[in-house]
Amino acid sequence: MKRIVAAVAAAGLAAGLMAAPAASADSGVQFTPAPIAWGPCASASLKANGAECGFLEVPMDYAKPGGAKVSVAVSRIKHKTAQSQGIMLVNPGGPGGSGLGLSVLGKYVPNHAGDNYDWIGFDPRGVGSSKPAISCDGNYFSYNRPAYVPTTPGLEQTWLARSKGYADACKKNGEILDHLKTTDVAQDMDSLRKALGEKQINYYGFSYGTYLGQVYSTLYPKNVRRMVLDGNVDPRKVWYEANLDQDVAFDKNIKIYFGWLASYDNVYHLGKTGAAVEKLWYDTQRKLAKNPAGGVIGGDEWTDIFLQAGYYVFGWVDMAKAFDGYVHKGDWQTLKDLYDSSNPPGDDNGFAVYLGVQCTDVQWPTNWNKWRADNWRTYFKAPFETWGNAWFNAPCAFWPAKAGKPVNIDGRGVPGALLISEELDAATPYPGSLEVRKRFPNSSLISAPGGTTHAGSLSGVSCVDDKVADYLATGKLPQRQPGNHSDVQCSPVPPPVPDGAAAQKSDSTAKAAQEKQSTLAQLLHF
Repeated sequence: MKRIVAAVAAAGLAAGLMAAPAASADSGVQFTPAPIAWGPCASASLKANGAECGFLEVPMDYAKPGGAKVSVAVSRIKHKTAQSQGIMLVNPGGPGGSGLGLSVLGKYVPNHAGDNYDWIGFDPRGVGSSKPAISCDGNYFSYNRPAYVPTTPGLEQTWLARSKGYADACKKNGEILDHLKTTDVAQDMDSLRKALGEKQINYYGFSYGTYLGQVYSTLYPKNVRRMVLDGNVDPRKVWYEANLDQDVAFDKNIKIYFGWLASYDNVYHLGKTGAAVEKLWYDTQRKLAKNPAGGVIGGDEWTDIFLQAGYYVFGWVDMAKAFDGYVHKGDWQTLKDLYDSSNPPGDDNGFAVYLGVQCTDVQWPTNWNKWRADNWRTYFKAPFETWGNAWFNAPCAFWPAKAGKPVNIDGRGVPGALLISEELDAATPYPGSLEVRKRFPNSSLISAPGGTTHAGSLSGVSCVDDKVADYLATGKLPQRQPGNHSDVQCSPVPPPVPDGAAAQKSDSTAKAAQEKQSTLAQLLHF
């Protein structure tokens, strides 16, 4: 989830809050949307794939259907067979991720199992091509920022001031800040269902999109036909505690990456052991904090660049080349290019929506003493990302919109769901998938022991992808097993093999999966 800036941010949750009952999402007010006026898409990729685009007009506040409106940008690629299985809505995560381009996802499902669906991509309210699209301060993630780790009271106060300043800057967006909750987006999804004339939806959600699917299916269980949830948010931890859980998991995964770099020391020359690579990485971080590379890449930017290694294996080679190039040749431009690709200069839309959703789904702690104690306690166990993640979410302590109560996720009325998780996923740790499996008794869980990739289905691992295809084609899930564990296990997305490395038996499989995963990751804005 935390990965839109630093490649859309991941998740978080507040401890000890009572979950609200799953009351009617419409609050007794019915809304009938107008049909979508379909036309050509602006995106060259969508055009090339035969998509059509349009806008769904919905109330900003569903309790006031005659009031201000929001326009949700939608794309559609129609089914390619004589027999349709209905619509398939897709969400890439975030929150704040643009899903407009994801109507092309159907072509990545093996055995043409996606051809029977109308694939529907959309930018959730506030995001991307939807209107209004929110922004607060496009330069918030500019270069050479204050050090993340608040080793002095001055640094802490600087970051608190920055966080409050960003939250204050968001006030200019007005009324929509009160209507960015996951429940609002779920209502938009149901309006989309109505506008398309369908009785039920099919749904494919990645990362935060799994939580959106959980909420939708709790509020509208009879409107769900089939659902794939990949990289499951733990519904017990929406959102403060989930970030603390992530910090520990990211620390484990970055050590795995350092070990991978050590295994290719003949290529990158960064250290023969994981511990040696780790020492070099932190030494470099400290040097950059004092003297930013090119005057732009400081210690924070260095951390943000390598955070992707904790999310997915597909970018490991690019980050390794950048590490090698800077340490051995002083090449800072490649580092800047990687940072910019995750943090487009001047564009904070994804981050603004991320906060707009998470800060209002549930009330975050407003007493900074709790943040300070929890994050220092976590930092001493997991220094890699803890304070970067804390400051990423800190505007929630000052957010200028009222928070609601989280939905009590209950999947007992859902006919079926296919859950997917690699067991070392750091963004949405594996216990979350086990919890969702408990709450959705008609679901089955595919896990990948040892895998660190987040939301990596349809990446070329046939054990996973073929099961997705079978489910979408027939509705049949892997047989559910007794006990609190996954129902079937598959190999994870394989780590990449760098050019010039000694040939290994699995090289061709790894490189094929790497290429496909990279393509999908670009689609998902990770």
